[in-house]
Amino acid sequence: MMNDRTGLEQSEFFRYLASVDLSEGDRLPPLAELSHQLGISIASLREQLEVARALGLVEVKPKTGIRRLKYAFQPAVLKSLAYATSIDVTAFESYSSLRNHIEMTYWNEAVTRLTPEDLSELIALVISAKAKLSGPTIQLPHQEHRELHMIIYRRLDNPFVTGLLEAYWTMYEAVGLNVYTDLAYLEKVWNYHEKMVNFLGAGDFSAGYQSLVEHMNLIFERSKPVTNQKFE
Repeated sequence: MMNDRTGLEQSEFFRYLASVDLSEGDRLPPLAELSHQLGISIASLREQLEVARALGLVEVKPKTGIRRLKYAFQPAVLKSLAYATSIDVTAFESYSSLRNHIEMTYWNEAVTRLTPEDLSELIALVISAKAKLSGPTIQLPHQEHRELHMIIYRRLDNPFVTGLLEAYWTMYEAVGLNVYTDLAYLEKVWNYHEKMVNFLGAGDFSAGYQSLVEHMNLIFERSKPVTNQKFE
């Protein structure tokens, strides 16, 4: 049951979507049938459907129709974050601070749930990133950076934490930080990542946490990129 104080009490489609017995990926009835079931006009249904699509609750495609998606928090956060940074790109600094506090707060809970397979993936990412930075042609290991942090927190089984962190990395790319090319800075970052992963492998979560905090403080050494990008 949806609480009438959520502000969604007027959305017949949201109530329907929350209550209908459908699994992830199941197709919803066509618009005309839904309009009749919900007792609203097709125009009104389209408006409500667009809000649900923007929030990542449904997928709408010409051939497959309307399908319900697994709940994710990231789409709603990302829409708001993109708007905030389009007004003032420095808003990302505030969000970056939030992300840092989330990772620090959930560190112990997250790392105690990591599996041997997770640790193997983390080690492989460190090896890949350092190879990119030391090769004859320098490559930026941004994907490794994103994956390393997301792997550490993926066992939390908390869509809100995951959504906030995923939104951070998507916006990190949008504001251009993934193309930061100061080699000395990137080498420091990955030295800390290597320490973190080694401590995790040794079961020394406290030392791993200290490396996480020190690595996050490196951002103050980084110059700020100038961007004029738009984010859709």
